[in-house]
Amino acid sequence: MKIARFVLKIVAAAMALIAVVCAMVAFWDRIVDLFYTVADKMEEKKAECRFASEYDDYEDFDM
Repeated sequence: MKIARFVLKIVAAAMALIAVVCAMVAFWDRIVDLFYTVADKMEEKKAECRFASEYDDYEDFDM
C-alpha cells in the first residue's frame, strides 16, 4: 500500500508540473508582453532620472 501511495504522489507531482508547462505554453505571448512592458517602463524611469537637467529645479522660478 505504501508503494501505491508513493507512485500516486509521483504521478500527481508530474501532472501538476505538466499543467504548469501547458499554462506557460498557452499564455506565452501574454507573458512575453508583460515582461516587455515592465522592461519598457523601467527603461523610461531610468531615462527620466538619468537625463534630468540640473536647471529643472528652477523652472517655476520667475525673475
